[in-house]
Order: sequence, then C-alpha cells, then structure tokens
Amino acid sequence: MPASLEQLQKLDAEYVMHTFARKPVAFVRGEGMRLQDDTGREYLDFVSGIGCVNLGHAHPAVTAAVCEQMGKLVHVSNLFYVEHRDEAAEQLVRLLGGGMKVFFANSGAEANEGAIKLARKWALANKPGAFGVVTAERSFHGRTMATLAATGQPSKQESFKPLPEGFSHVPLNDLDALAEAIDPTTAAVMIEVVQGEGGVWPATKQYVHGVRKLCDETNTLLIIDEVQTGFFRTGPAFAFLAFGIEPDIVTVAKAMANGLPIGALAATDSVASAFEPGDHGSTFAGGPVVCAAARATMDALIADDLGANARFIGEYLRGRLSELAASGHVAEIRGAGLMCGITLTKPVAAEAATALLERGIVVNSIGTDILRFLPPLVCGRAEVDTLLSALADVLAEVSS
Repeated sequence: MPASLEQLQKLDAEYVMHTFARKPVAFVRGEGMRLQDDTGREYLDFVSGIGCVNLGHAHPAVTAAVCEQMGKLVHVSNLFYVEHRDEAAEQLVRLLGGGMKVFFANSGAEANEGAIKLARKWALANKPGAFGVVTAERSFHGRTMATLAATGQPSKQESFKPLPEGFSHVPLNDLDALAEAIDPTTAAVMIEVVQGEGGVWPATKQYVHGVRKLCDETNTLLIIDEVQTGFFRTGPAFAFLAFGIEPDIVTVAKAMANGLPIGALAATDSVASAFEPGDHGSTFAGGPVVCAAARATMDALIADDLGANARFIGEYLRGRLSELAASGHVAEIRGAGLMCGITLTKPVAAEAATALLERGIVVNSIGTDILRFLPPLVCGRAEVDTLLSALADVLAEVSS
C-alpha cells in the first residue's frame, strides 16, 4: 500500500526543505491524461509535471524501454560509450533540423548553464572581450546562480544577490531595446520564443527574425531556450521551427524523456567546436536509462503525430476560452499549441487553481492573475470541455 497523504505530509514537514508550497494531494498512479491520488480519486492533468509528460502518464513504450535498460546497465559515466546516448543525440539533431552537436545534461537549468559556458568559450576566439548574455524580462532559464541571473524576474533573484555579472534583461518583442543592450561585450542573446514560467507570453515573428538579424550583425550568438516549448508542445518539434530561423544554440529538457530527468544543449558544428575535452562535463548526464527513455519518447511523439494534435486541440482550447472571456472573468488568452495562459480580470488565480483541484482538475497558477494550461499532448476535446465547464463555475465562484 502506498503511503497516505497524511503520512507523506508528516515526513515532508520533518525531513524535507520547504522550497515548495505543495498542494494537499498525493498522486500515486497515472495513465494518459489521468492521475489518481492515494484515496483512489481521479484527476484530469492540465500541468503534465510542468510540461514534462507530453506522451501522457505511464506511456507503455517508455516504460518498456526503461525496464529493459534497467535490467542491463544503469550507469558507467561519460568516460565510456554506452547504448542509446549517441542514438538519442542523432534523433534530437534530426528533429532540430540537422547540422548540430549535442551535450547531454540532467535538467533545463543545466542545459542553459552549459549554453552560457559554451557562448563564453566561443567568444574567446570569435569575439574577444565578450562574455555578457542578454535575455528578456519575464523570462525563466533556471535556478542555478548563472541561470537565475539570466532569468528576467527580479522577485526570484532578490534573496540571492550578488548574482554573477554579465546578464541584462530587456522587454520581449522590443527590438530597439535589444539593439541598445547588445554591445562589444555581449557574447549571446538568449530567448524563449514562448515564455513559459513567466505566464505564456509569445514572441512575434517580426521580433524573432529581428533578433536573428541583430545577432548576425553584431557577431553575437543566438540561444533559443526550448526547455518548455520543445518536443511538439507548440505544434512543431520545437517552437523556433515555426519562425524559419536557425539558432546557434538550442537548449531542451522537460519532455525529452516523458518525465525522466534529462536535458541537452545542441549547437551548430562551428559553435560546438569551441568546447574541448575537459571544458564541460556531468557524472550522470546521458546515461543509458534516460537516453533509452528519450529515444522511446521521441519515437512515440512522431509515430502518434502528437504535434498535429497539439495544434488542433490547442486551437480548440483557446476557442473555448474565448467563449469564456465573454463572462468578464478573462482579460487575455495567449499561447501556441497546447501551451496556454490566461490573464484573469481579478487577482484570483491561486484560488481558482485550488478550487479546480478540489473538482479533480490540475492546473497551474502564476502570480496573482494568470492560469497556465500544459496538458499532455494526448489531450482531446472531451477533456477540454470538462476543464472549461469547471473553469466557468470556478471563476464565477472565486471572483464573487
């Protein structure tokens, strides 16, 4: 029998650092869009482990790949060749459009940290004196010290100052501000083409193309953070592909192995060559178990054409939300594919998320007035209809 919620809460309070304000539910099973708690109650999942479980929970192909590899070999480090690592890198590069090389990490923060290191190493030979990274306000790139400095959210930084130097932030979709921020000390610009943790704020096509042009004109690398947008979340394999540009570095994680801890940074051949043996490394990254899971995940995402479903159901979700906006509770609807955020007319996002959880629907609140929806890409219209029916009642309830 799994431990009960009460037992887990007691252990958590005594032994675990309180860095998360956990919701009062203990999930013990999952399948597809559905989760089950310790009492047997079912929930519809519109969070996907914060955008990680794109295939849905307990996907059989991923389970089989992990179990098979666990029975053969778990870990020998990056000092040796192992099965699945190079094959997973090949799959990833093909999805990115080719012409890149991969470094595996354990998370999105580590992938972005590696991208920052690579940009600085590249600059030594290609833009001497450059070390800075320009990112966007409201961006989120991780919680290590460097990626926290890169994150454009002052509220997350205040308690950890002084932060590493060399990072500046400008408004998203403001090319003039970006042009002013880039100078001879700028090694890279790093952006999310849809900001996830900031509240689902998309970049415009004109802006993304303008960023690429500015980087070309100033000999500055363009890093695209696809940690949350990657692996068909927005429709295409990676969100930047919809804009027809070629980044110098791309970072990924979250959905790469359907919830197992893996990340990666991929760079064009010329940029990747700046790294030499000993410049960067990781004990656990690129191990055979997580890479087996990544291969199975990428195969299943392609075979089931979940990018097309993300586009179709994402449009349906935003259409239904537009109907709800007429109620006066929703001020703005944003997103791409199955990555959607709404700004409420009142600061009741946390209350709405709690009320939805009580009704068996898992959503995520950001700040005081934003709700975010990141369902598994197997989501269908019936699940969206269930969400919208409950959301309409909840918003009317908490807004009053």
